[in-house]
Amino acid sequence: MTNHIIWPENIPIVDAHHHFWNIEKNIYPWLQENPPPELVCGDITPIRKNYLVDDFKNDIWVLPVKKSVHIQCDWDPSYTVGETKWLQTKSESTGFPTAMVAFAELQNDKVEHTLEGHSQFSNTRGIRQILNWHEDPVLTFGAPKGIMKTEAWRKGFSLLKKYNLSFDLQIYPHQMNEAVKIATMFPDIQIILNHCGMPVDRTADGINYWRKEIKLLARHENIAVKISGLGMTDHQWTLGSIRPFILDVIDIFGTERCMFASNFPVDRLYGRYSVLWLSFLEIVKDFSLGEKQALFHDNADSIYRLSEVN
Repeated sequence: MTNHIIWPENIPIVDAHHHFWNIEKNIYPWLQENPPPELVCGDITPIRKNYLVDDFKNDIWVLPVKKSVHIQCDWDPSYTVGETKWLQTKSESTGFPTAMVAFAELQNDKVEHTLEGHSQFSNTRGIRQILNWHEDPVLTFGAPKGIMKTEAWRKGFSLLKKYNLSFDLQIYPHQMNEAVKIATMFPDIQIILNHCGMPVDRTADGINYWRKEIKLLARHENIAVKISGLGMTDHQWTLGSIRPFILDVIDIFGTERCMFASNFPVDRLYGRYSVLWLSFLEIVKDFSLGEKQALFHDNADSIYRLSEVN
């Protein structure tokens, strides 16, 4: 294989959303369950194996990925701080990931203990608790319906400011009205919407609804968005099929609040790393250099405070 990818030298990359796992040494219930669970991302059999720093570097290949953000991937729920400890070690020894977004069950009355545990590691930048709820159980990730409305969850969410942590928000369009209230109540907590808001309903009505709801989120300056995970809702994606969603999100949020990310190895189910990033580049080819630098690098670097990592 030759280094034939043509990538602009003046556009570095921050991969703002990826995962590592070692299923031989650590516990990931969703990856080790037999038979595999039915999930929105389809058959996960091909990724039920270790995905570590060397695998990530092989996928990166010659692309100029300078920094990355690891997002929690449902490590053993009885010891979630273990994942952060493991990743801090990997970061210090290999350079990847640059920073981590950890897991916490915000409605738990002992959540502050968990936040303290994650925060003792210098590369921790945020928390993700997957909140996807859907009437179709295949599309639900285990979050109770309406959890963002509860006093217990909001109390836990409020603690993120104390620990200088952002929140990665993974929801469906029909949950965005609840998220709007959270953004209003806590304007000084940075929220990062995952995977373009996961537009699972690809009917005309479904797409229009997604667009309407995401516009309401975008009114809040404390919400940014990751352009990623489109393969989970479009298993046969093409440049043409993802282009409208990407351009809509950028138009709605502006180039200053969007960032590209791979969602690897999950989106490895649907295509190669290089093909994904080259598709992103092609879709924004008419944008200015400054806008491209913001989308591919600067926004993620700033929002996740990556330049503060030693």
